[in-house]
Amino acid sequence: MKVKPLGDRVLIKHIEEDEQVRGGIYIPDSAKEKPQEAEVIALGTGAKDADGKAIAFNVKVGDKVLTSKYGGTEVKIDGETYLLVREDDILGVIEG
Repeated sequence: MKVKPLGDRVLIKHIEEDEQVRGGIYIPDSAKEKPQEAEVIALGTGAKDADGKAIAFNVKVGDKVLTSKYGGTEVKIDGETYLLVREDDILGVIEG
């Protein structure tokens, strides 16, 4: 299945951290913080300004980004979990 976001929305996939073990104690998924680092999977059709001109995205497919902790809508596609967020919910691009 393929998903094409609409407007200024971006489809991202969270980058999972390695299994957390602290002092030999396994931390269950329910106690872990939601990851904020993600990879851009697909871009929407783009937002328009007041004159109807397309506004270019500041991110591109493949970028590693930081997102707001509680933004977006979670969607499942082919058994994988993704997040649909507005470009405004992306806080920055990770370089390097």
